[in-house]
Amino acid sequence: MDSLLLHTCCAPCSIYCVDSLRSEGIEPVSFWYNPNIHPYQEYKARRDTLKEYAASIGMKLLVREDYGLRTFVKAVAEDLDHRCGYCYACRLEETARYAAEHGFTHFSTTLLVSPYQDHERLRATAEEMAARYGVAFLYRDFRPGFREGQAKARELGLYMQKYCGCVFSEEERYSKQIRRDKEGSI
Repeated sequence: MDSLLLHTCCAPCSIYCVDSLRSEGIEPVSFWYNPNIHPYQEYKARRDTLKEYAASIGMKLLVREDYGLRTFVKAVAEDLDHRCGYCYACRLEETARYAAEHGFTHFSTTLLVSPYQDHERLRATAEEMAARYGVAFLYRDFRPGFREGQAKARELGLYMQKYCGCVFSEEERYSKQIRRDKEGSI
C-alpha cells in the first residue's frame, strides 16, 4: 500500500485504529471531515482534541472544515430514523474524493472501531465510494480494540464525547430523562 487517508471522527476512536495500522507498517494520514457533529462547541472540541492528539503522536492531519448543521438537518429531516446512512455516505464520499484527487491509493475510517455503528452499512458505503472515485477502500474490523482505545484515551485525558455526533443522537442520549420530565409535568 502506498498511502492511506484515514477518515477520523475523533481522537479517542482513532487511537486503536492508528496503533493497529502502524503495527502493520501503514502510516495513515488522518482526515477530519465531520459535518454531522453538532452543536458547534462539540464539533470544535472533537476537532481540537484530534489536532492535539495527532501532533502528539506525529501523525499528519488534514482538516476539511465544514460545520454543516443546516445541510445535515435538511438531508435527514424527512427520515430521522435512517439518518446514519446519509451521515456515512457524506463523510466517506468526501474522504474517497479527497483521496482520489490527492494521490492516495487507499482510504478507510475510524468509524469501523465503534460497536455502536452499523458496521456492514459502513463497509458497503465505503466500497461504493471506492468504486465511484477509483481509490481502494482498506477494510479493517477494528471493533475488537474499541475498549482498549477508549481506556487509552481516558489515560491520556482526551476529551471523550457522550454521543455519536449529530444533535438527534444527543436527543436519544437524553430520551429517558425527556420522558421522565414529560411525565412529571402538567
